[in-house]
Amino acid sequence: MRAFDPEVVDAVWAAIEPLLPVRNETHPLGCHRPRIPDRACFEVMLVRLVTGRSWEDAERLCDKVVSDTTARARRDEWVEAGVFEQVAEEALSGYDKIVGLDLSEVAIDASVHKAPGQGEGTGANPTDRGRSGWKWSLATDFAGVPLGWAIGAANRHDQILLAPTLAAVAARGLELDVETVHLDRGYDASTVRETLRGFGINDACIARRRTTAAPKKKTFAPRGLRWPVERTNSWLANFGQLRRNTDRKIAHRLAQFALVVVLLITAKLIDWRNRWSPGCVPIR
Repeated sequence: MRAFDPEVVDAVWAAIEPLLPVRNETHPLGCHRPRIPDRACFEVMLVRLVTGRSWEDAERLCDKVVSDTTARARRDEWVEAGVFEQVAEEALSGYDKIVGLDLSEVAIDASVHKAPGQGEGTGANPTDRGRSGWKWSLATDFAGVPLGWAIGAANRHDQILLAPTLAAVAARGLELDVETVHLDRGYDASTVRETLRGFGINDACIARRRTTAAPKKKTFAPRGLRWPVERTNSWLANFGQLRRNTDRKIAHRLAQFALVVVLLITAKLIDWRNRWSPGCVPIR
């Protein structure tokens, strides 16, 4: 998987390392156990994120260099310090400066997945026989680069997550450059249009709901450009911990989602660099 590409991992770690909390490594007696390197803990987190395995399995897959308890504790430290959110902001800002975000056509959609451990922000999935699940709502630019996201329970309607998703886009100062928003028929409601206008978005391509009554004549209904967000949702679902999430806290899910966004953007930036380098072929 591309997330295991050493070039991608090294680039992401180089961005994360300066953001980590500074710890006091001195001991008055000089007899404390050496602190496990942060890089080793990061590799356990990455293996768990990609494979979807348990912390214990991720520990074994990393040759037991780090215990699962230490990896979880280090993850909690980084979440509390806001490391994953900061590195996601840096990745998105860097992509905008180097490649440039194409906000002429923005697509928004939600994706539902399993959450067998239940916990905060989960609910009965109406499409999976009421089993526990969660969903994310994602906004992407024309190239499928994530602009903003929000998460919620599987039984929350996509329309409810639209406002927090747009709020995440607005928090980055990008909503004023959005020209057209593309949504599927699940968003065909007057409240959705009011929400879009509230964020200064007046041009929206929303698929029409199906009606039982037969139309008097055939009319052309534009499908919109929703494939960028659908493709990105497919990329995100390749990560085992997003596809079948076993965390019990919302903060942990958001941290995982942010890290996946960083991995995707980093891979895109490396491909962008390689396209201008003789003899380098982007990895697909």
